[in-house]
Amino acid sequence: MLLFARPVAPASRGLMSPAPAPTPPAAPAVSPATPIAPARAPTTRHFTWNVEYILWAPDCTQHGMIGINGSFPGPTITANAGDRIVVVVNNHLDTEGVVVHWHGIRQIGTPWADGTASISQCAIDPGESFTYDFTVDKAGTFFYHGHFGMQRAAGLYGSLIVNVPEGKKEPFHYDGELNMLLSDWYHEAVYAQAAGLERKDKHFQWIGEPQAILINGKGQYDCTLGDVGEFQKGIRHNAEKCDARKGKQVEDACDKDCSADANKVEADCKAKECSGKQGEEMKACDGECGMKAAKEKAVCDDEKKVSCEVIMKSECGPFCRKTQCGPVVFDVEPGKTYRLRIASTTSLASLNVQVQGHKMVMVEADGNYVDPFVVDDVDIYSGESYSILLKTNPNSKGSFWISVGVRGRKPKTLPALAILKYSNTGSSVLLPTTMPPETPDWESVNRSKTFTYNIKAAAGTEKPVESTDPPMVLLNTQDVVEDHIKWAINHVSLGLPSTPYLGAYLYGMEEDVFNTTEAPHTFNSKYNISKPPEEQDPDGKTPTTVSNQVYRFPNGRVMDVVIQNANMRKRDTSEVHPWHLHGHDFWVMGYGEGRYEHERDAKTLNMVNPPLRNTVVVFPFGWTALRFVADNPGVWAFHCHIEPHLHMGMGVIFAEGVEKLHTLKEAPKEAFMCGVVSSRGTPAKPLAPAGSPSP
Repeated sequence: MLLFARPVAPASRGLMSPAPAPTPPAAPAVSPATPIAPARAPTTRHFTWNVEYILWAPDCTQHGMIGINGSFPGPTITANAGDRIVVVVNNHLDTEGVVVHWHGIRQIGTPWADGTASISQCAIDPGESFTYDFTVDKAGTFFYHGHFGMQRAAGLYGSLIVNVPEGKKEPFHYDGELNMLLSDWYHEAVYAQAAGLERKDKHFQWIGEPQAILINGKGQYDCTLGDVGEFQKGIRHNAEKCDARKGKQVEDACDKDCSADANKVEADCKAKECSGKQGEEMKACDGECGMKAAKEKAVCDDEKKVSCEVIMKSECGPFCRKTQCGPVVFDVEPGKTYRLRIASTTSLASLNVQVQGHKMVMVEADGNYVDPFVVDDVDIYSGESYSILLKTNPNSKGSFWISVGVRGRKPKTLPALAILKYSNTGSSVLLPTTMPPETPDWESVNRSKTFTYNIKAAAGTEKPVESTDPPMVLLNTQDVVEDHIKWAINHVSLGLPSTPYLGAYLYGMEEDVFNTTEAPHTFNSKYNISKPPEEQDPDGKTPTTVSNQVYRFPNGRVMDVVIQNANMRKRDTSEVHPWHLHGHDFWVMGYGEGRYEHERDAKTLNMVNPPLRNTVVVFPFGWTALRFVADNPGVWAFHCHIEPHLHMGMGVIFAEGVEKLHTLKEAPKEAFMCGVVSSRGTPAKPLAPAGSPSP
């Protein structure tokens, strides 16, 4: 079964209105932003999006995918902190529902706008519309994406950049901005991917490695922009450099004047074959030459049609006109500082970003300032976002490679390449003449840990509140349930109801919608995290089930959560998992190896400068501890951001402060008119909102 509920019939809900490395730069001191002028009033920004099926060639191979307003990726939203965002989403997908999740936006006071099917809202049915209306409460690097089925992997995503309010400034200086939205791309349709994941054990089909890595929606599958060496051959033995001449040949064939060529063939034929002939012989010869010319034109027209179709489908390579897979070029000036925003919306891949010949300074993670530190490259997991300061060399010219390669899994996908182009290079795109940098060893987990552990909160960041309750420990395992391979948390694999949890709470229908028994807060103490589930001792085994249970917290409770990684079904195998929490930032209190032991490990947690994040990684056979305050009434997902893992059940649901939902402004009823709510002739009235929020 699919993790997310299928859409109900459209009639069930009403329509809504529609080079040499430079000297490492010194890390700048970060201090709280200070106003330089009175802040201007927030702005309301309106957008109308048609979500639809499109044909696109993001890696020079055309496939069907999901786009917004006929394009891919979706449009970038740029706003200032405090602005109101109003997006009318029209579902033009003929066969499926859709939602849009605003990743990293906490949705304070608007939990129904989080964009999570079966959790915060019903999926928007084909032919229907829904208006997302929310406030972006903080500055940072964010993005949005589909959160129904596996639609993120089908191309439904885009960037969301929130600047500080007008009249204020960031705590670091930069002269310009560059934006990189990273993703991976599969040629197999997401519906086939989902079907493979849902097959029974012996017929289970994993999605495999992506065919391409995309930078701002562009990449190359059949070739690579840079020179090919042993590193590239080690990933793909038949790797080759993209040849601009092939594209030129296709363009020339498309532009060919077939009539002129045919006329020349006919003239040459007459001059050679018909010279000296008269009368009927001349007439016959003229006819034969005309037939030769017509045949030549027909062949030319066929070749031209094929070539023009290749161009139209953007399959003639990255250097053709109107290509959808051309090189991504970032134009910079010498001696300037640029803020490079990087966000990852990958379905599977963990990535590493390098800028050839340049050091970088990390300054922001998931919309929160961090204590600046210098890096040669950046590891980024799905769901994470960063800002780094890139200082261009004052005396450099030419171009440099930006390389994005796979980490954490044995790569079968060539690194994506973009170009950092200095303004003194000239107007044309000049590919770097140097070999692209090699991605660090994919198996070097310690390298990734060093980078991750170096991320600390900037001075002035809110300190973690005190906690007196023991942590909730979530065991992350893989198991088989009724012959289906599932991921599970404390032996419960997440399955979602047809009625959104939030609607169930608002309409007082919890008992009719989901299993209201509290989800387990811990796991069997005899469970051995170093063994596969099938090899557990009898007293350590716990049956795995599929359930839609939730964790419910009273408003204001301080929550400590430990994600405990463990062995998969394959012996001596544990994977990296990036976990994302909706509705919150949390403090990353610490990381550890092996099994978390509270009496021992609580003493090692960082109470001084833990970073605030919305996505955090748990390393193989290790644990990650986080803390947040459950002070945002709503129902929020907490899940692995790897698309197939979530589809297989790796997630939990936090219902917090539901006793305070009536203090919020009235929720749009259209968000909940599905499942149990819509099946009743006269739906129960939701809890009436209070006149004003309670203190």
